[in-house]
Amino acid sequence: MKEIEITVPINLELSKKELYALVARSMGITPESVGEALIVRRSLDARGKNVLYRLKVEGYKRGEEPVYRYKEPVYKNVREGKSVIIVGAGPAGIFAALKLLERGYKPIILERGKDVHQRKSDIARLSREQFVDPDSNYCFGEGGAGTYSDGKLYTRSNKRGDIYEVLNQFVFFGADKNILIDAHPHIGTDRLPQIIENMRLTIIENGGEYHFNSRVVDLITEGEVVKGVKCKGGKEYYADNVILATGHSARDIYRLFSERGWKIEKKGFALGVRIEHPQSLINKIQYHGFYQPYMPAAEYSQVAQIEGRGVFSFCMCPGGILVPASTASGELVLNGMSNSARNSKWANAGVVVSVEPSDISGYEKYGELALMEFQSDIEKEAFMYGGGNIKAPAQRMTDFLKGKDSSGLPQTSYHPGAVPARIDGILPGFITSRLKQALYIFDRRMKGYITPDALLLAVESRTSSPVRITRDPDQLCHVTFKNLYPCGEGAGYAGGIVSSALDGINVANQIK
Repeated sequence: MKEIEITVPINLELSKKELYALVARSMGITPESVGEALIVRRSLDARGKNVLYRLKVEGYKRGEEPVYRYKEPVYKNVREGKSVIIVGAGPAGIFAALKLLERGYKPIILERGKDVHQRKSDIARLSREQFVDPDSNYCFGEGGAGTYSDGKLYTRSNKRGDIYEVLNQFVFFGADKNILIDAHPHIGTDRLPQIIENMRLTIIENGGEYHFNSRVVDLITEGEVVKGVKCKGGKEYYADNVILATGHSARDIYRLFSERGWKIEKKGFALGVRIEHPQSLINKIQYHGFYQPYMPAAEYSQVAQIEGRGVFSFCMCPGGILVPASTASGELVLNGMSNSARNSKWANAGVVVSVEPSDISGYEKYGELALMEFQSDIEKEAFMYGGGNIKAPAQRMTDFLKGKDSSGLPQTSYHPGAVPARIDGILPGFITSRLKQALYIFDRRMKGYITPDALLLAVESRTSSPVRITRDPDQLCHVTFKNLYPCGEGAGYAGGIVSSALDGINVANQIK
């Protein structure tokens, strides 16, 4: 086998014959001697006038056995298997369930929200009527927060586990095969719901269970053992092991742990704004003025260190829209989402500043929940600045940098609408001062990034959990309850769809 790098114009689709000819030339053999040519990675190179795809290809001579990175999963019938309760049907919970099927355990999934399709009506109602269902919204419900975001699968590190196991299962359940090779793979909000439903149907067909509208409100414990869980309404479920995969916005679970004295700890998170530009401007910047309609909507990723804290772009959605991600009334949280085509006329990204426990004061009385309560207060402040509804307080980027009011706002993709407001009235000074410095750095790297057509909207606060549910680093169980497995973003051990899925797989492999 020989690993080869090939560059091709972005608008050229190689035929199998052309690919084999290029591989043969690189290997110094005839095309007929090539046994297999596998594209294992594709990345976009927009540094010059000619935008290219860089392909990493594995070339095999005839007679050589290709190295395939994944085998199709084999799920067992687990109707008579040992039950494992999984609290939460996001990526951590779903991939834990799929791994349990492979191992012969019966997953019983309890999801506080509705199934992935019924969620849509509640999400639509949120934008249309400004009504927040605390159990069914952009964060809660089958599939978790990532389902109605973008389906970004950017994690490429195998430190937590084999990312190809996650990517290939997405393909197995209906995702485009290109996610296996793209440097920045994404599925799209329009396609993810069906994939999530396919996963559910497979779990049920093999003997697993799903219970929607089943918010867990307490653990049933006996000494240092969790015997089961209690749901809202009094329904109880019992099993020898419980996986807790509730997501980064399940504040009720953190409060439950705090009230019971079960071990949790403060954890840094990041706070800032969503920044929205015209997609045409980002295309012009990133493609150096050579954008063509056949090119994908341009994206960006920026990071800077300002006064000892990271300031970085987060969850960038090219050709996307802004959505309300509040999980309770009286708060305002924003997120971005994109369909698979990424064809809206806006680009948006969270631009956030790292927040550590030492950065805040006045929250000492909340103990390990201090950062969570700080986060909550900022969201309530954004809600009030928006007029006491889910209209977003917003400011032109140039006005924010000058410290002046915006007399008018450019058009935004945020359906509930935006109202002029001072961002520095919502976010504390240690956040806004770092944001301002970082924006000038971003503009030096992306000429034209600072523009009056760019809009800052508050607030982007659900970047990660501000609480960690402490677990044993080797056994992955809670430090007190040896059969309770905190998992995914909600436990503070993941950040994104792929890393959450990997954490779910790792936890499922610990079940005995």
